[in-house]
Amino acid sequence: MPERILKKVLTVPVYDVAEETPFELAPLLSARMQNKVWFKREDLQPVFSFKLRGAYAKMVTLTEAQRQAGVIAASAGNHAQGVALAASKMGIKATIVMPKTTPPIKVNAVRRLGGEVVLYGEAFDEASVYAQQLMREHKYSFIHPYDDDDVIAGQGTIALEILRQHPKPLDIVFVCVGGGGLIAGIGAVLKQVWPKTRIIGVEPEEAACLTEALKAGERIKLAQVGLFADGAAVAQVGEKPFEIAQTCVDEMVTVSTDEICAAIKDVFEDTRAIAEPAGALAVAGLKKFVAERGVAGLEMAAIISGANMNFDRLHHIAERTEIGEKREAIFAVKIKEQPGSFKQFCEDLGASRAITEFNYRYADAREAIVFVGVKTEGGRAEQIRLLDDLREKGYQVEDMSDNEMAKLHLRHMVGGRAEDIQDEKVYRFEFPERPGALLNFLSRMSEEWNISLFHYRNHSDAYGRVLVGVQVPSNQQADFEAYLDCLKYPYISEQDNPAYHLFLSTN
Repeated sequence: MPERILKKVLTVPVYDVAEETPFELAPLLSARMQNKVWFKREDLQPVFSFKLRGAYAKMVTLTEAQRQAGVIAASAGNHAQGVALAASKMGIKATIVMPKTTPPIKVNAVRRLGGEVVLYGEAFDEASVYAQQLMREHKYSFIHPYDDDDVIAGQGTIALEILRQHPKPLDIVFVCVGGGGLIAGIGAVLKQVWPKTRIIGVEPEEAACLTEALKAGERIKLAQVGLFADGAAVAQVGEKPFEIAQTCVDEMVTVSTDEICAAIKDVFEDTRAIAEPAGALAVAGLKKFVAERGVAGLEMAAIISGANMNFDRLHHIAERTEIGEKREAIFAVKIKEQPGSFKQFCEDLGASRAITEFNYRYADAREAIVFVGVKTEGGRAEQIRLLDDLREKGYQVEDMSDNEMAKLHLRHMVGGRAEDIQDEKVYRFEFPERPGALLNFLSRMSEEWNISLFHYRNHSDAYGRVLVGVQVPSNQQADFEAYLDCLKYPYISEQDNPAYHLFLSTN
């Protein structure tokens, strides 16, 4: 299989539409990592992602009759733009089916590139099924985003450029993984020319489909996929990419949302460009690998795969960056409810430590619980020392730095305890984000159970996130969760989350 891909890579004329992107040294990150780090800048393509390569590589193989009939694709973003631009260059009609939840910036970009957009379904899977239906009805050719030899070969041209731009073999190449087309193309080429170069795939922790497939020895379909890195939010790796990955991928790394946000900042500091979350995945994986393995003096590359992101998301990303870098810790701390206790706590933290956040509301005459953020330039080691130091001084401290409920919701709503709430159950939900989405979510909640807590923030993502408290008697718990399953919104019970018990629960 890799040999077949390499032959295609050597002949595909992607430069009719794509550009050879720079292979740049990242001096700041190199110095911090104590390794030489290179960025392959696929964010500089005409559509700001690598997807143009694979789309065009597939479309040039179409017969004249197929070109006359037109092409169709299902995509929520980068693949859609790649197909639209390639079709425009070739004079082919392109129909792109996109979920109704797709941000307007991406829909408008496809239209500007000449694609006919059809909005259908709440999520990619529904859009993909409808695209297949339209393909059969109109005899269109379907351009798959990753599970196709020609598409994989198009992405593999990135590896040919790296070979020209860095003649000496690299030690490691980090590649983001969604459906697997990119890592399959790069791995198929590099492993045949630089067999000792390690190919490491990077996935979000909440969408690790290739990681799980390689562990199991077969493709696994994830029951639920996190959507922060939407360009890599795929439930099942492609069949052909998985076949190649089994022989060409040496290792997988998974990264958290905070680590991705920190990597976006790293890319910006070295390039002054802003990568999308999936575009910075490889950098996040490189950093985590170096931190865990302690390697130094190596030559490494990370593929910056895309830069298509709503500007409004930057606030949320910046908010999470310092935590991802371990330069900020978030704690819940119990202190005495008496004059001078705040001042004493700040003194115990140490005058040299900057407090980034301090949230409090009176709730009890004996003790107060504060939600505090603290700068920790020494990383995780300093955070642990600070925790130990506060506990030695008699404080009860709960580390919230890795608590998703606390970071998404609690920090914006600290200080609300209701005295007479009984049988409260708390859940975190995700629902498709579009005008009227919050009202639709509320409308689908049954009036049989009373809503006792609600927090919602719009981060300009494709999905909205809410924290909901509902009064549900214990003998109705099974019925309530059966009802939630019928809503078809992903949810997580937060009933045992310490953040809830410390700040919101009456018990």
